[in-house]
Formats: sequence, structure tokens, C-alpha cells
Amino acid sequence: MKKIVSFIFISLVFVHCTSSKKYNRQLNDLISPKDLKSDVDFTYKKLQQLHPDLYSFIDKKELDFKFDSLKTTIKKPMTRLGFYKKLSPIVASIKQGHTLVYAPTKLMNKKETKAYTKKGIGPFSQFDFDFYDHKLYVVKNKSYNTTIKSGTEVVSVNGIKTIDLIEEYNTYYSSDGYNTTLKKEYSGRRFSSYFTIDHGLQDSLNYVFKINDSIKKITIYRHKEDTIAKIKIKKTAFNHTKSKAIRKKKRLNGYNKDEKRFNRNLRFIEKDSSVAILKINSFKLGNFRAFYKESFNKINQFNSHTLILDLRDNGGGRLNEIVDLYSYLSDSTFVFLEKSEVVSKRSLLEGAFFNGGSFPEKMIKTIFSPLIYGYLLLTVHKNENGKNYYATKTRPHTIYKTAFKGKLYILINGGSFSASSIISSNLKGSKRATFVGQETGGGYNGTVAGFMPILKMPKSALKIRIGLMLITPHHQTIIKGHGIFPDHEIRPTLQ
Repeated sequence: MKKIVSFIFISLVFVHCTSSKKYNRQLNDLISPKDLKSDVDFTYKKLQQLHPDLYSFIDKKELDFKFDSLKTTIKKPMTRLGFYKKLSPIVASIKQGHTLVYAPTKLMNKKETKAYTKKGIGPFSQFDFDFYDHKLYVVKNKSYNTTIKSGTEVVSVNGIKTIDLIEEYNTYYSSDGYNTTLKKEYSGRRFSSYFTIDHGLQDSLNYVFKINDSIKKITIYRHKEDTIAKIKIKKTAFNHTKSKAIRKKKRLNGYNKDEKRFNRNLRFIEKDSSVAILKINSFKLGNFRAFYKESFNKINQFNSHTLILDLRDNGGGRLNEIVDLYSYLSDSTFVFLEKSEVVSKRSLLEGAFFNGGSFPEKMIKTIFSPLIYGYLLLTVHKNENGKNYYATKTRPHTIYKTAFKGKLYILINGGSFSASSIISSNLKGSKRATFVGQETGGGYNGTVAGFMPILKMPKSALKIRIGLMLITPHHQTIIKGHGIFPDHEIRPTLQ
């Protein structure tokens, strides 16, 4: 058995490397109109077969018309990027945030990535950006040019106006429903990705900055870190890694290596620790059960009477985690989810199991997963309304003995999406918490997620992700197509 698994793994790596090289060579190849139209049909067919809530925010006739009209506009051969820019707005028009077309980008293997990293920090990575009042700003300058202060407006990059690029790419993806705060929150952080999709990775960029009403043109080059400083950082990191306490914290809190920060943090303010702040960046990474158990034990020991749960910019994650957290926040036994609607038993199998992946990947799935997906077949049932449902987290849950019983405040914004919106829906609907901030990017009444296979289009090799389950929180609202609104709205200023 071990030899079979090793063979499959080696085959998988080989196939991946070969397909990556082939994919990169074909990035700028022109694809015939016939093949492109075939992929348009493939996309719509898969959406209809797999997506359980396709026509909630758009009428079927309107979506039919959009896909038919798209095919009539395809008269000349196009590159993958050109086709992506035609197709993705149509998929985004269904207004389901988890379902999207991925932009075609050059793939790099580990060796290529390491070589590129050795060249130094790229001219985008030397800044943190944010989008405010239809303008892009530098919120943090990490470059060697100290004249660029926080709050400096970025007018253009290599002659391309920042607002034009942001407005274009904002049509290629969607939030859940009619929400607008998600794109406002994401646009600044995604700007460098938008630029790179169109123009590739650059070693230098010509910025036009607006500083105190004066225009400045500054070229930022790829910059190598100082060798001595790097050695110091490595030494510090080594010492920290050896520390038992740090290792434990990384294991429990979860540690994001790319962002160099802990995923979950608990701290106390006021001298008497009466107010606790729990910041959760995402419901991913780390041993969440151990973290929440330890955290709420501390909150109880310190007799904190107020808890602030900060879910701003939390893009979601594991369902199991938010149910576990809710067991510390609810004031009584609760039902967390209603039954999740799916298109059919077959859609779960086809979408989550049989579709996508290379031959070796399918072999691995065949060997290790039949029991799991056999179980899925047995747990999908048709209700009296004729729709198919999959039951998960629908039974009553009891709260923990150390559940928090004091005042609860939730901080939210447009970056609060997916799982962070699901838990917020239940906290809002049960009137357990007071919400502060801005409307969430995720929907109050649920989202189409759960299993989310990434399917490859046969002709263009573009990839589309489709959610298979309509995840519905127990508490609902009559307001359709929006997120959780705050009880006290606070709009951030530029400062």
C-alpha cells in the first residue's frame, strides 16, 4: 500500500510540474471562438448542475440572456486573460461571493519562487494600501524611501490610474447579494494582484504620488533586505522557535507565516481586566478548541464583564470552529444551522469528488474517500418542497460551563465574510450581542459554500470555483441580499 501511495505522489508531482510548464507556455496563445463558446456553455451547465441558489439574486431569463449575449460577442480568437475578462463579470452577476472565475496567472514551482524571493522585496510589497473614498492610499511604508508618508495618495502606477484598475477588477467578483462594503474593504489590498494579473511581476514601478496637494513621481525598485538585519531577524526567530511558550502559542493561536502574525489573540484592557478583547483574523489555522477553552477559562478567572469580539476583515473558515466558539457565547442551548440545500445527491459527488484534478489526484481520492462520500449519499434527503437537503450542525447544541455571560460587542466591517457572517447572523438574531462598525460583506441569511470544487474549463483551462451547499444560519432576516447591519455604525476616516 505504501509503495502505491508513494508512486501516486511522485506521479502527481511530475504531472503538476509538466502541466505548469505547459500552462505557462499557452498563457498568451489565442483560443478559437468555437472553443471559447464551448467553455461558456460548460460554465453555465456546471453552475446549473451544482449551484443550489443560482437564481436568488438574478432572474433565470436575465442570466440566460447574459450567457447567450456573451457568446454572440465572441467573434475573434482571445487569450485566456481576454476570455477571463469577458466571462467573470457574467459569473459575478449571480452575486454569490464564493463562486468565481480565477484569473489566469503564470505558475511558478518552488525553485522559481525561491529564486525570485532571493532577488529581494518587490515594489508592491514595500507598501500596504487601502482604498478610501474612491482613492488608493499608502497606509504603511516599508520601502527604503522614507519621504512617502502614511496617507499619501497613489494616483497611478506605470501610467495606469489606480481607480480605473480597481473599478475594472471590481466587476470580476462579487459579495453575497447586494452588499457594497466588501469591495470597499478588499480593493486596496487586492490592487497589487490586479496589476500583476495584467502586467506580471515587476522589478521596478513608476509611482505617481499625491503628497499635500503636490504631485511626485517616484520609482520604487525591487529591494534586497540588509544582510546584517536579516541575520538578526533569523537569530531572533530561531530563539523564539526554541521557546516552548512561543511554540505553544503558534499551535493554539495559529500563526500566519506570510503576514507574520497570530491568527487569534486575547488581551485584556482596564487595570482590573474587566474588558476582554478577542481578535480573530480568520477561522483557520491552529488548534481552535484548545485556544477557546484556555481563553474563556481566563475570561472567567479574571471575572471580565465585557467581551469585545473583533471579526473585522475575518474572511471565514471552518464551520466546526464557529460552532465551537458560539458554544462559549450563546446564553442557552441553540440550533446553529438549518438544513443545507444542495442541487442533488449527485451534485455533491460530482462536484466535490469526481470533478477536477489530474489522474493521480483522482486515484488518491478513489483510494481514500469512498467512505466519506458514501456517507454523503446517505445523508442527502428530499424534503416536502421537492428540494434536496444535507443536514450538518442542525441538532441542538449545549453551551459550555465556562460560556461568557456578560456584555458582548461584535466589531464588523465589509471584510467580515463567510463563516464570520454566519456566526454573526446567529448572534444578531438571538439578540445576544451589540454590533459596531459597518455592514458585513457576507450575507445575513447564509451563503453558498461548504464543498467548493475548482473545475477546469476544457478548452481555455480557466478555473471556476462553485459552492455546492446553501449554508443557512438558524436566525434569518426579512431583508434580502444584505449582510448583518451594525447597531452602531462607525465609518472609518482616512486617519
